[in-house]
Amino acid sequence: MSSLLRVAVQVSAAAVIAMLCGTAIAADPAYPSRPIRFITPYPPGGSTTGMARLVGQHLTSRWGQNVIVDNRPGGNTVIGTAIVAKSQPDGYTILLTSSAHAILSSVMKTPYDPLGDFAPVASIGIAPHVLLHPGVPANTVQELIALAKSRPGQLTFASSGSAGTSHMAGEVFNLLAGVNIRHIPYKGGGPAVIDLIGGHVQMFYSLPINIIAHVRSGKLKPVAVTGEARLTTLPQTPTFAENAIAGFDVKTWNGILAPARTSRAIVDKMSAEIGALLAMSDVKDKLEALGATTMFSTPDQFRAMIKSDIGMYQKVIRAAHITIE
Repeated sequence: MSSLLRVAVQVSAAAVIAMLCGTAIAADPAYPSRPIRFITPYPPGGSTTGMARLVGQHLTSRWGQNVIVDNRPGGNTVIGTAIVAKSQPDGYTILLTSSAHAILSSVMKTPYDPLGDFAPVASIGIAPHVLLHPGVPANTVQELIALAKSRPGQLTFASSGSAGTSHMAGEVFNLLAGVNIRHIPYKGGGPAVIDLIGGHVQMFYSLPINIIAHVRSGKLKPVAVTGEARLTTLPQTPTFAENAIAGFDVKTWNGILAPARTSRAIVDKMSAEIGALLAMSDVKDKLEALGATTMFSTPDQFRAMIKSDIGMYQKVIRAAHITIE
């Protein structure tokens, strides 16, 4: 056998072996055979951590392997997200993140591609944003618009971080209402609420989980909620659409992504378990109590949703001239 033919045979054999090994891993019924790490790029205590624990407990119970929630905040979610993007695609390091995943790469250079470096698994839930304040002299959206127009650039709104959905909500409102309310970024929803109650910032587009207790205690006044319907936890608070601000539908989703090239068998197995979890009535009730709604998407549906969000937020970012250093 010539040396050239020998090399060709060796290469061909190696390719066949690699293909067979890949197929064996993809179809391995033993997965998972060791603990799984759920990385969330946010500080502990928020809604993303809560959802990670909810999913983790279910998978631990079903699969008999611990799911460890690992909070890796920092860099506007870049640090934790990059860890997953660079991890082995074996199903043991998973990202549980939010809509910010579809925004950040449009305002700053990230060390990963939000679609190309990940294998979407499933969405979990979605929540609207509540506009609220501690004592601004405006009880309705229209009163707030009039106040903002009389004080251009003087009023401020907090966000849980630059380029997050609470930031986008404020910028979309500015564009739709024709006002200039200045953005003040915080490192998480918790610190933003503390300064809001303290009067250091005038308003906040918050997820319901962060403010329900403060609204009930009277410390914060809700003005309106994004989305199509009122929240069951805040039934007296109208939607922006009821206040003649049509098209204001900024929401925050949470979902799970694996590193790119994770086998489809592993992705589908995890996705199916999440779908089963979200179909449970008590899980729906738990999410609803937090102001969220269960929203299960298959891997392909979730990928399409992320792609759509990237395009939508790119338009907002260009219109509002948003940048992050």
